[in-house]
Amino acid sequence: MADKIARVLLVEDDEDDYILTSDYLRQLDSHQFEIDWVTNPTKALEQLSLGKHDICLLDYQLGAYNGLTVLEKASKSGCSIPIIMLTGQSDDALDQSALAAGAVDYLVKGEITTSRFARAIRYALARQEIENERVERINAETRNQSKDRFLAHLSHELRTPLTSILGYTEILLNDNKAPNAKSELNIILNNGRHLLGLLNNVLDLSKIAVGKLEYNVGKIKLDSFIADIFSLMKVHAAEKALELVLHTKTPLPLCIQADSVRLRQVLINLIHNSIKFTEQGKVVPNIGITIVNNKEMLSFTVSDTGQGIPKNMLETIFKPFEQVEDIISRKEQGAGLGLSICSELVAHMGGTIQVTSEINSGSHFTFSIDPGDITAQPRTTLAFDQQHSSSTALTLPQLQGRVLVVDDMDDIRLLIGHNCQSFGLAVSYAANGLQALEQFKLAGARGTPFDLMLMDIHMPKLDGKRAIKALRKLGFNKPIIAITAATMKGVKQELIDIGFNLIVPKPIDKAELYRGLASYLKLDNQSTCSSANAMFNNNATVLQQRIIVVEDDNDAADITVLLLESLGAKAVKATSAQQCQALLNTEENWSKILLDLHLPDANGLDLARTIQHAYPAIELILVSGATVPEQALKQAGITQAILKPVNREILQNLLAQL
Repeated sequence: MADKIARVLLVEDDEDDYILTSDYLRQLDSHQFEIDWVTNPTKALEQLSLGKHDICLLDYQLGAYNGLTVLEKASKSGCSIPIIMLTGQSDDALDQSALAAGAVDYLVKGEITTSRFARAIRYALARQEIENERVERINAETRNQSKDRFLAHLSHELRTPLTSILGYTEILLNDNKAPNAKSELNIILNNGRHLLGLLNNVLDLSKIAVGKLEYNVGKIKLDSFIADIFSLMKVHAAEKALELVLHTKTPLPLCIQADSVRLRQVLINLIHNSIKFTEQGKVVPNIGITIVNNKEMLSFTVSDTGQGIPKNMLETIFKPFEQVEDIISRKEQGAGLGLSICSELVAHMGGTIQVTSEINSGSHFTFSIDPGDITAQPRTTLAFDQQHSSSTALTLPQLQGRVLVVDDMDDIRLLIGHNCQSFGLAVSYAANGLQALEQFKLAGARGTPFDLMLMDIHMPKLDGKRAIKALRKLGFNKPIIAITAATMKGVKQELIDIGFNLIVPKPIDKAELYRGLASYLKLDNQSTCSSANAMFNNNATVLQQRIIVVEDDNDAADITVLLLESLGAKAVKATSAQQCQALLNTEENWSKILLDLHLPDANGLDLARTIQHAYPAIELILVSGATVPEQALKQAGITQAILKPVNREILQNLLAQL
């Protein structure tokens, strides 16, 4: 008996013909047929309107009526069920009329016993299956679009109030406006950041569920990448008096191909978890190359001397909403999403993740990723910077000048920029050589030329070697320092020969970077304030920045304005597109506009396009609770997008990008 079941509506007023047709339907081996029989047009149209049948066999002659009437009315009502017309005699004109009225085929009753009848039934059902699949695909796409809209809305609605919570807390702490409530304010700030972390995890998991989480594979310079993460996590370990020790199992390739954002997310999550659940002892990240199915994989193990995980939890630890602390204690909080997200991310990077653990002895989380083709990559024992202590701050005289940091790795670019800012320098950024050329031309046009450039060598689009040649041809005769992980014999001399003034190796040593900068830039002898504020107190161009904050949430707008003013900029708020246009019509020389995506009277992208057309010199920055495709940003003339909540550090970096 056939596995497929097809429900048939048979419209026939002659009982003998009904029995004959039913009998031959049941003899077909393509489907198992369930037959509903009606004898008049009214009942036929009622049944067709229900849409529960897979096919309809319609007799042409139904007493005083004919089947064409049923066909025409069914078509007008939007019936999508395939209808085959049955008649007692062959008639070409009737055949054409039936097809024109919406029938999928036309059969003489005498053909019921032939193969043509079986073929007509089979083809009609096949067409209906294709149509059903098409409708289901459209419905699925509609549901996914609804989920996307919901996630974007949820992200926006939650991130906007977090901007106010975190921003006002930072203002109170940094300006010492509530000295007697510092401990309480720190609690608010820490819990607000914890809430932001939970929000990010929930949204990531939701995106994974609908296949919308973005992955971007690119080149990763492994030594500097790991060193940055190590330096960051060493601060957290020091807060609990734990030792963070980085080991390498085998010589490692200088570069791999992977998603730097997602790999960083997994490593930070695992190391942070180990620190969180370890009260004494150490946390040891270990890196090496392993062979899996004749393929070289990059392997990471994060071991700790913490409380361990019960055996009955090991099988479910990577499932959403599973929490070890539910079993052991409630000292640490979380939604139990981090490890589930790690598992999904590792799978997308071509690897697997496992855990072994013993109560009161510690845990070992091991995962691997596909590093791309590394067969031709040179291997070396990478010199991770493990000597830098977060407890010892460098006390260095402030420098003055404007520098451009050029590096294709977001984390490294911002890290170098942060160090330069701490030296008192104004910093701009470029992600590759082409952007560096554009920034050089723009700075010249504005009358604010760069005093020095820090440039990576290996970058997409235009690498450092070609970029420096182009810059020198354009007339840039100021120092350019190479920042590179390639420190092998002969590389330094090659870089000097093509025009670099100095080479600073990766991972970056802050003291070495300062010495390199200080050899070319002037000291700021007037600086008496902290390095974090020196950049703003000693750089007139920053103080001159005038910014419009376009945000319909008054609290979020107010805190953003306050933060900008605390950093030396002049800022005003506009809660609608109309108010923004009114401010633009004044004689103020606006330098930047921070635009919310959702405004009461306009879409942020539409407003950006209007502003760009009328005021092309103003830099447009989108501030949103949801991510926006890069192509949409470019089309609107937006230079960059910031994900809410906005904090002081983010705005400080914005002001430095003149």
